[in-house]
Amino acid sequence: MWCQRLLQTLRPVSTSRQTGLLFDVDGVLLRGGAVIPAAQRAFQKLLDRNDNFRFPIVFVTNAGNCHRHHKAQQLSHLLNIQVAPEQVVLSHSPLKMLKSFHDKCVLVSGQGPVADIANTLGFQKVMSMEQLRQNHPQLDMVDHNRRPTLPVSSCNRPSVDKIWSPEAQQLELTVFSVFQSSSLPTLPKIEVIILFGEPVRWETNLQLLVDVLLTNGSPGCEHTQVSSGHLPVLACNMDLTWMAEAPSPRFGHGMFLLCLESVYRKLTGQDLQYQALLGKPSLLTYQYAEHLLRLQNHNHTLTTIYAVGDNLMTDIYGANLYNRYLAQQSAMETSSKLFAKAAGSQLTMAEELVSTASQCHSILVCTGVYNPHSILSSDQSSSITETELHGHRDLVLEPDLVAPNHVVEDVEAAVDLVLQQEAL
Repeated sequence: MWCQRLLQTLRPVSTSRQTGLLFDVDGVLLRGGAVIPAAQRAFQKLLDRNDNFRFPIVFVTNAGNCHRHHKAQQLSHLLNIQVAPEQVVLSHSPLKMLKSFHDKCVLVSGQGPVADIANTLGFQKVMSMEQLRQNHPQLDMVDHNRRPTLPVSSCNRPSVDKIWSPEAQQLELTVFSVFQSSSLPTLPKIEVIILFGEPVRWETNLQLLVDVLLTNGSPGCEHTQVSSGHLPVLACNMDLTWMAEAPSPRFGHGMFLLCLESVYRKLTGQDLQYQALLGKPSLLTYQYAEHLLRLQNHNHTLTTIYAVGDNLMTDIYGANLYNRYLAQQSAMETSSKLFAKAAGSQLTMAEELVSTASQCHSILVCTGVYNPHSILSSDQSSSITETELHGHRDLVLEPDLVAPNHVVEDVEAAVDLVLQQEAL
């Protein structure tokens, strides 16, 4: 039973292998909260008689609104297997390696326990968007029901007995309390912005993020003219869309990034710059995933990595970019900078994450974002454009990077292909 195996301690694969597998989650294994039937069958084929994985396996997802042990528990339950937290890479996981930012005051945007996640990743001074909004309530003005009404004096405190939402009434009382007693602590200057994933209130996040960017981390001050860049921005998950239960893809964090970039450029005439773009297709994410594969493989070197996904501009682009990087490691310093730029990052690879694999094969499944019946998919000779592929602004669009090595129906067919390729 899966629940009994879940109680066991994660063990490496029984014998060292030369092959490792990377699996995307949404659109490959799950559709929203429901498991794709082929996924359970696929993973039964990847277990040996002792219920150990036959290959080192890591789940690489651009989700970022939870801790990886929660994602491991979800996958264990839905796939009827034992998945350890050490087998999960979320979009924000590589932030653990960016230690130069860990002692900075960081503002985090997203939903779920993002402040707690940031602490777990090593960041010591974390500020949430809600903390910022509560400290500067006059900045959040789009929702009329959340607008603060500033009291004139203590003798004519504004009434909250109006026909307002409870949320608006509470905010007015909070604002009055702030002006009366200045009970909220003064916030430190923000030094770094971390965008974990799509937030719930886009208008609030867009406004406050722009305020932070245009005041160099002091949003209570007046906007200044941008002349020489802005404070560092680290963004996790570039997916414009993702596949849930709906028949068509849903907005992802990439859509929110597009809005932020558009607003910033409209106000300043300049492009928003990212210090790093993390999650697939970034190279740092694949290096970190290979590192976890190697740990499962008794620290023995892997020769071949198979990466299974449903999105051309994240899963396939990322796997092919990593394969190109592996092929050109002889010029390590030059290629690190080149590929960091290609993946939209100004950061070079982490020194402790040394890539040792020889090749990374991309496998595209048809159960998620990729639609084999679309015009683009059916006409392989047609030119590929940014509009059709919805890639992030900073990704270098090359046809070779979005051409999968294999296209199969679902993840079970992908596993069958790997077993055939490896003669198992």
